[in-house]
Amino acid sequence: MRLEIGCKDRVGIAQEVLGIFVEREIDLRGIELKHSGKIFVNIPDLDFSELQSFMPQLRLIDGVEDVKTTPFMPSERERNELATLIKTFPDPFVSIDAKGNIRVVNDVAVSIMGASQKEIIGEHISHWLKGFNFSRWLDSDDVLAQTRRMKFLDEDFVADILPIHVWDETGANVLAGAVLILKSEARLGQQISAFKQPSESIFAGIQASSTAMRKVIREAKRMVMLDSAILLVGETGTGKELLAKACHEASERSDKPFMTLNCATLPDDAAESELFGIGASGHEHSKRGLLELADGGTLFLDEVGEMSPKLQTKLLRVIQNGSFRRVDDEREITINIHFISSTSKDLLQLVATGEFREDLYYRLNVLGLNLPPLRERRSDILPLAEFFIAQSGQRLGKYRLAMDDDCRDFIEHYPWPGNVRQLENVLIRAVSVLEGDVITTAHLQLPAYTREHGYLEQEFEGTLEAAVKNYEADILRKLYPAYPSTRQLAKKLGLSHTAVANKLREYDINKKTVKI
Repeated sequence: MRLEIGCKDRVGIAQEVLGIFVEREIDLRGIELKHSGKIFVNIPDLDFSELQSFMPQLRLIDGVEDVKTTPFMPSERERNELATLIKTFPDPFVSIDAKGNIRVVNDVAVSIMGASQKEIIGEHISHWLKGFNFSRWLDSDDVLAQTRRMKFLDEDFVADILPIHVWDETGANVLAGAVLILKSEARLGQQISAFKQPSESIFAGIQASSTAMRKVIREAKRMVMLDSAILLVGETGTGKELLAKACHEASERSDKPFMTLNCATLPDDAAESELFGIGASGHEHSKRGLLELADGGTLFLDEVGEMSPKLQTKLLRVIQNGSFRRVDDEREITINIHFISSTSKDLLQLVATGEFREDLYYRLNVLGLNLPPLRERRSDILPLAEFFIAQSGQRLGKYRLAMDDDCRDFIEHYPWPGNVRQLENVLIRAVSVLEGDVITTAHLQLPAYTREHGYLEQEFEGTLEAAVKNYEADILRKLYPAYPSTRQLAKKLGLSHTAVANKLREYDINKKTVKI
């Protein structure tokens, strides 16, 4: 039986408490006064009748405030806590005394040693670990913690050797032994890998309820650890730049700059000076380009398929050599950059037609990720919609916004040709014009759409025949370069050779008008 006696901190109170145990001839198995105002006593179990008279007697002592039973003594909990920690420790753990003899080993160490605890306890540690003189270390005047590489049964381990000190009655520091924590090369590798794993919170901003997007995030997390060029492929508005930023933040370059060059918006000369910078000669002021600004970090080439052939050639040289020159400058500048590119185009098709350099394509597409369009990840649509509504509502001081059932159903099944960006823009506008708290389908400014018949742009003009011909011509222009003969193209389309030849003439599609 264990008792916890709550009392005031006064001289002699512990002696009076113990006097009652002596008076009743109760065997004291242990007493602890570790906590101020608490006395813990370990005694044999008492009969209920004896306990009824014994407990009130303790409470009558001046300064005793409470007496109750407790399941364990503080020292018992500490011993079991330590024993549990040692037993479940994932690495070999060994405790030795001041002479180097083994006192404690955990299960992992025992399994490696291939002997029983009884055979191991008492053995000198040097029988098992080679490459460190434990006796000399323990006998030295100043025993300090060590981290050493040594052999544990002929295998390489790194050992943290930590001395155990106790203080005697005079306050002197006495060496009581040491504990050893051993790590194998494999375990160290696992820990370094875990340390480098990207934080879950970095990718948390990307909605990934769907199987397709969860796969993209899993692959992205693995790719960022390799520091190789990444090419993100997906339709406009699928979130390629958001994913690129997340990849940068999850990489070892996260404390360095993340710079973006939009290859589709700048004319060739402007893009060149923006990327490479401008030298001092012939100019009033020099200017650092994105390559210099991103040194050590990440450069994101957005819509790289729009890059001009001239710029492609210069960029390839930068990737190959790791250096470049500013515009109108002879000085060579060395850089270290992680390239992430994105495209909504079929780069392989552009390579086939000579519009994109094949060697640059393979330099940028070391690791590839395909972002699915929103229509192929429907389970992400409503969570994204709710997030955009809440975000927009907070900016306008509207905190209780919701969609009605018809609106939710419409949003979930709309094809969203503009993907996440279109969904966000539509909902921002809906929230801004909303007068109440409920968003309905009427608040969504979108082309008319039904599940049965698809959608039609409201600004559609012309006849059905003209629309069909435009669509037909567009398909032929896209397919014609990929087929060496009109006969093969006709076979692909399920038409006669004559029919295809007539349509090509009708729409003025030939080798001169289509780059092959």
